[in-house]
Amino acid sequence: MRIGNGYDAHRLKPGRPMILCGVEIPSDFGPDGFSDADVALHALCDALLGALALGDIGLFFPDSDARYKNADSRELIKQVYAMVTGRGYKLGNADITIVLQEPKLRPYIEKMRSSVAAAIDCEVEQISVKATTEEHMGFTGSGEGIAAYAVVLLKKC
Repeated sequence: MRIGNGYDAHRLKPGRPMILCGVEIPSDFGPDGFSDADVALHALCDALLGALALGDIGLFFPDSDARYKNADSRELIKQVYAMVTGRGYKLGNADITIVLQEPKLRPYIEKMRSSVAAAIDCEVEQISVKATTEEHMGFTGSGEGIAAYAVVLLKKC
């Protein structure tokens, strides 16, 4: 078995879409980034890559490559998961935590879990998505940014 940990953070910007785990969340602002800035899927990519000691998302999808401008992170996670299965591993489970003061994400959690499971062809029960605030502290609590953490367990096939 292999364990991986991932992290991502972005500034929030008015007028950007709020896309988390491939799901668009109604909001007047969203993460600012080169791709769709889906911090949850980026953290998950890093966790999967880290579990196999392959580096991080920037190594495979650099922001210096125009192909990834406004990229759909569901496509990136599919490519990363193909690397995982190509090396003889499969997902045991993934646990994603999104840190954001607002909007509240509870109404979208199940849709996000389903979206991640569909992207990497696994069971919804293997995917945990949680949301929390930092009680108005730090860059996420002030509304300046958003962050996500992910942990994965991979099993040898």
